[in-house]
Amino acid sequence: MAATRKVLMLHGYSQNASIFSKRLGALRKAMDKHIEMVFVDGPMVLQPVDLDGFTSNALGASEVTSETSDPALTPRGWYKANPERAVANGLEDALQTLKDVLLQDRYVGVFGFSQGAAMAALLAALLEKPHTYPAFLVDGESPHPPFQFCVSVSGFKVNDPLASDIFGQSYATPTLHVIGKTDVIVIEERSKVLLKVSANARVEEHEGGHFVPSKANWRNFFRDYLRNPLGDLPSPRSWAISQSNSGTATPITPASNL
Repeated sequence: MAATRKVLMLHGYSQNASIFSKRLGALRKAMDKHIEMVFVDGPMVLQPVDLDGFTSNALGASEVTSETSDPALTPRGWYKANPERAVANGLEDALQTLKDVLLQDRYVGVFGFSQGAAMAALLAALLEKPHTYPAFLVDGESPHPPFQFCVSVSGFKVNDPLASDIFGQSYATPTLHVIGKTDVIVIEERSKVLLKVSANARVEEHEGGHFVPSKANWRNFFRDYLRNPLGDLPSPRSWAISQSNSGTATPITPASNL
């Protein structure tokens, strides 16, 4: 009997675990019984000012509101970048949160969207080189083995001195980079900065914007990738001519707090 493959799921800026799970409902249903997606909350609770003038709908979280005590509707993030995008405020807290999660279970890989994708790549790199950040260690050892894979959808490289130390010249975890051709929140040029430090990268593009593609061809592709990330899988683009938007609106300029 095949063992369950648990995948750590990291939501985007202004989403939370519950919202990300609901947004990926069709994808979750496409998974077989041997793949379990585990969604976790970022530690930072966001206020309206933290959205930097963007609507939560544009960031993929139309359900959230800061005027609620319901945790399922509370907007969250992993960190907040300064205006120059040179420092990720709260990054240490985010890594501590993920360390605590990793101590509780074993995951074959990590799947992130937007800021969650940035954190997914950083976490994959950190598990390869845990001694670059001593606070991440437990009794001098890593809290978790390196991941078998990383999936980065609308991802980018975290800009922060700590992140630069962790990434170094590159990281080796096999990483699937999914880029939206019309994504104006995380533009393609920004995703390519992460690609430069991803030594074992696969890149797939979809025709839409800032969202996780969910048409049948993409659902099947993600399912097969999570089953066997090193397999010889055909591109989802070969299964369909185009990928339409799932209804997520996008503004016309990139977000600066990510």
